[in-house]
Amino acid sequence: MLTPLDIENKRFTKTIKGYNVEEVDDFLDQLTLEYEKLYKENNEFKEKLEQSKRDLEHYRNVEHTLQNTLVMAQTTAEDIKSTAQKQADQIIRDAQSEAKRAVEGITKEEFEIRRRTEELKRQFEVYKAKMEALLISQLELLQDNKKEEE
Repeated sequence: MLTPLDIENKRFTKTIKGYNVEEVDDFLDQLTLEYEKLYKENNEFKEKLEQSKRDLEHYRNVEHTLQNTLVMAQTTAEDIKSTAQKQADQIIRDAQSEAKRAVEGITKEEFEIRRRTEELKRQFEVYKAKMEALLISQLELLQDNKKEEE
């Protein structure tokens, strides 16, 4: 590709029937200015294009990172939710087991209290019967003593 400097430094050989040198030089000067302007614009556009490509690559990397982060966040959220659900289920199972043990313990205590109550009732009945027999025997003794004294 020709540069503006190449155009400016271009020299033509002169011939007798050749072009007017001043017109050619003026045209080349004008062409050089226009070409230099276009050349600079072209370079600016190339730089902008390269910068845009770098920016695009950067934004693609950012997008990729954000997507990975989002996927990781979703996975983490699902893991946390799953773990929380498992913990909740375990707490419920533990509470149910504890309640069952408590009910069984209370049932055993109730059975033991009923058994002891029945045992105490029986002992009371035996005691009452013995007291009644003792009182009857004492009453008989008193009556026998009374009869003897009479």
